Amino acid sequence: MGNNSVHETDGGRRPQQQIPVVVLAGFLGSGKTTLLNHLLHRSAGSRIGAIVNDFGAIEIDALAVAGALGDSTVSLGNGCLCCAVDAGELDVYLGKLAAPETGVDVIVIEASGLAEPQELVRMVLASEHPGIVYGGLVEVVDAAEFDDTRARHPEIDRHLALADLVVVNKLDRTADPERVLALVGSLTDRAAVVPATYGRVDPEFLFDCRPSEERIGQLSFDDLHDHDHGDSHGDDRGTDGLGRSGHAGHLHTGYDSLSFVSDVPLDPRRLMRFLDSRPEGLYRIKGHVDLGPNDLRNRYTMHAVGRFLRFYPEPWAPADERRTQLVLIGSGIDTEALGTELKGCESDAPHADEHGMWGVLRYVQGSEDEPGPEPCGG
Repeated sequence: MGNNSVHETDGGRRPQQQIPVVVLAGFLGSGKTTLLNHLLHRSAGSRIGAIVNDFGAIEIDALAVAGALGDSTVSLGNGCLCCAVDAGELDVYLGKLAAPETGVDVIVIEASGLAEPQELVRMVLASEHPGIVYGGLVEVVDAAEFDDTRARHPEIDRHLALADLVVVNKLDRTADPERVLALVGSLTDRAAVVPATYGRVDPEFLFDCRPSEERIGQLSFDDLHDHDHGDSHGDDRGTDGLGRSGHAGHLHTGYDSLSFVSDVPLDPRRLMRFLDSRPEGLYRIKGHVDLGPNDLRNRYTMHAVGRFLRFYPEPWAPADERRTQLVLIGSGIDTEALGTELKGCESDAPHADEHGMWGVLRYVQGSEDEPGPEPCGG
């Protein structure tokens, strides 16, 4: 999903508050609403806006989450979102949630179990709203019913190949969780595969959680929920489906992260080789990059989710300390090896590479050389 335009902004700069839009998909009964409710319960002070697309006239899924979202809920009944609205209409809904007065930090589109993920992703990427950015396709899988689901819906293999993050849910209900995890992993295209029960995944996988104390003058769902009493699905202090003991407060054990800081500029060619070959399971990269003499004026803020990649050049401030600062998040990634590879991108060359920036500029929105939308690979 790397070669996609979001929306051109003034001077190519990333908007001050660009909100990630996450597409949450999966077949009927996989646990999408449970996962969304879990995110609402564990948002750590962040405010989640949701577009809930329930297939049918009675919007059961919308009712399940509306109490936590209040006026930030947009519900679409009687049909799949990908069929019910076009990209222009979706912008209206995204615009409502992305308005500054809502205080929303992330938007989640919960698709009908019959929706086509590829079309939903295309619609988000085609959005004309400058205040949003694509936040990835999350596919939820029912581990207990996975074999039967593949038999009934062979298109699930294609959906998994498109996903940026796969949540293998209900692992506590299957006799051989390791087999299911391995099988799902074999069907993805470098996606992070995360085991879960009751949809419990760490919100940090999907968005940057805002500390609760920063939420002033606004009642968040965190204020209404007592984390010490588990949730409606049982005690959070149970197992994760693989026989490992766990607690919702320690969900970070489900992923690996790496913080990389360098006072030496990175070589743009080496950086793009690293990004083009980023390994299976590396879900998110965020931060900013110093490209040294290749662009002395700007630092490059990086946003990568799955195969989607975007750079946002912005002028260095006089007081800025010129350095690269990146955070990498994934599941099953070799953080030591990734750190070594990033270290290998450093270059103290005093002069710019004449054509070295071409690869980076392909992923700057509004660039003349930027390819057209190809959100879902081959």
